[in-house]
Amino acid sequence: MTAESTPRRRTGGRSAAVLASIRKAVEELISELGSDAITIPMVAERAGVNHSSIYRRWGDARTMINDLATYRLDPERSLPDTGDVRSDLAAWARELISHYSAPVNAAILRGGAAAAGESESDCLRDRRAEAAAFAARSGGTFSGDEVIDRVVAPIIYRVIFLPWTLSEIDAQAYVDEL
Repeated sequence: MTAESTPRRRTGGRSAAVLASIRKAVEELISELGSDAITIPMVAERAGVNHSSIYRRWGDARTMINDLATYRLDPERSLPDTGDVRSDLAAWARELISHYSAPVNAAILRGGAAAAGESESDCLRDRRAEAAAFAARSGGTFSGDEVIDRVVAPIIYRVIFLPWTLSEIDAQAYVDEL
């Protein structure tokens, strides 16, 4: 009998299920209590997992919420790409508005931004990468920072400070301004 030379890797199964239950617990708790009230023991109890599993992965509640904010709007999803950068940008902006119109998603974004403190949040880093991708498609007509300033920032401002006005946003108007 020969011994294996490399360790076996987990394929997801139980780990994926645990992660899904943790994420669901965080979403539920944030929608019930707000992100500031969330603690690792609360999440562990709600998710039915040992708190040490959560501490091992994230270390603290703020980091966990920041990670979840990034997870909720998956950076691996494909961006609209019809060949018309203006309509693709408008579709992307509508996706952001639609996503953050859900109160739990807005709460998670606020929690993620607060958790980031003075550093750039993972969620913002992902939006910057997406904005840069659109800017690259534009052939130099605008920069990624201009996409952030003129399209993303007004949406995020409303998500954080004026969530009741989010449905009034005209994504196309922001893109036209750009």
